[in-house]
Amino acid sequence: MNRINDDIDGLIKQLNHASTPTDAIASISAIAATGIKEQPIIKALISALSHHHPSVGAAAVELLVQLAPASVKPLIAAFDTSSDQGLQAHIIQALAQIGDPEAIELLAEVIGTSVANHCQGNVRRIAARGLGRIGSISNNPENIRRTLDKLTWALSSPEDWGLRYAAVVSLAEIATPEALVALEQALTQETDKVVLHRITTALEALEVGVG
Repeated sequence: MNRINDDIDGLIKQLNHASTPTDAIASISAIAATGIKEQPIIKALISALSHHHPSVGAAAVELLVQLAPASVKPLIAAFDTSSDQGLQAHIIQALAQIGDPEAIELLAEVIGTSVANHCQGNVRRIAARGLGRIGSISNNPENIRRTLDKLTWALSSPEDWGLRYAAVVSLAEIATPEALVALEQALTQETDKVVLHRITTALEALEVGVG
């Protein structure tokens, strides 16, 4: 046990004191090779998400995804306690890729009810795609309903065509009869040509699948 603790301490110290992005990424790779999922390791990786070089954050996201589900609750907690938008964006990216139902509430919150009180548009779109992943792999009717409710709302978001586009892709991924109905309704309301084309493509694919 002491040997494992020493290894963890050494890996964390190596990552925290990396002098270059290359060194930081090498440290993250060394952590990945151990397969260790202890909370101090996860906490150090979450801290690395705020690194000034994007390649370090990307490497940390990739490993945090691999460490799920152990990384899910720490990621959610870190989002709630941080005001760093860059760090929060990486956290949403990781949670969206993981697709754990624990993150439904946070992803829905990030999508929000208006742009005025929420993150950058791109983060909202990533969150919408995360809900799509959760809804498509979940067998829990309540989880699927929650994702569908938020994505259906996002389809009517007038100020962000990119969010509507992401919602269309996610609803097509979930592909339940309820998702099909939401897309059919959106077809009569959408004005953006790009989003409209994506809705049409999704409906054609879904209707072929149903048929």
